[in-house]
Amino acid sequence: METFEFRAMNTDILLAGQGASSNLEAGFDKAHDLIWEGEKRFSRFLENSELSRLNRSAGSWFPASPEMFAVLRLAQRYHLMTAGLFDPSILPDLRRMGYDRSMDLIREQAVVPAAETDPDRMPRPAFKEMKLELGKRQVFLPLGLAIDLGGIAKGWLAEQAAQSLAEFADACVVNAGGDMYMVGHLQGSAEWPVALEDPREPARTLSTFYARAGGVATSSMTRRTWRQHSARGDQPRHHLIDPRTGEPSIGDWLSVTVISAHTHLSEVFAKALLIAGPREADRLVVTETSPFTYIAVDREGKLSGTHPILEMQHDHQTQ
Repeated sequence: METFEFRAMNTDILLAGQGASSNLEAGFDKAHDLIWEGEKRFSRFLENSELSRLNRSAGSWFPASPEMFAVLRLAQRYHLMTAGLFDPSILPDLRRMGYDRSMDLIREQAVVPAAETDPDRMPRPAFKEMKLELGKRQVFLPLGLAIDLGGIAKGWLAEQAAQSLAEFADACVVNAGGDMYMVGHLQGSAEWPVALEDPREPARTLSTFYARAGGVATSSMTRRTWRQHSARGDQPRHHLIDPRTGEPSIGDWLSVTVISAHTHLSEVFAKALLIAGPREADRLVVTETSPFTYIAVDREGKLSGTHPILEMQHDHQTQ
């Protein structure tokens, strides 16, 4: 298995492939370029990205690229499937929390300054008010609606890059900061080993599970954190906003990993399950059209969820 690593979308990207070296080199180049083009399209931190131009177009119809339109259609679908727990319209809340620049820049500061905007949550249009015109591939955002597609776009790009790399490899995987898509079978095995990170100590592995080709994504309350100065003193913040409150989510779980057929689906439901927590998770798990399994890690490092590894661990503990 040969690898190629680089940094994009404010995260570490790993491309890995099994096959002839000459083919893999061309595949790595193609996947690398696809991800870089995707960042220039979907980043909210680049003034001239397509997403930034879309947000500035609020109040009028916007001609979207095929890639942007595809991700927006997925976002619209997942918003309904999660009963609003996945909500790209939280961008004003992220900015209010101080996440108004890339995480790389935020980490250079000990404390993020108080928000320049009103510290209280202001009324705004709901994400469901976004309109998509399929025939002309146009998007309408009502005035006051601004969206962030960071997570779902990252998952979608990881899958697109892996499918591209697969044209040059017998088997391959793209890992974009924990959002993974695997294609084919590893030599001698039908499953891929995946390390489950301890959200309390990211360098530590809690367990290893095995997944068939498809998507895996993890959402964590401890991965993207900072402190923000406010009138109440320095406040701890993280990027996982509960759209029902506009504040960083608080719950019993620290991370959720979802395994499914698509990385974008895994990304969305990992986030939604983490916000929902153990008391509301059951209503999100039952979805006939998009089945998935998940592993949640609580504040004591205990695992729960629906993945078969949990049954195996339980059987081992009771023997």
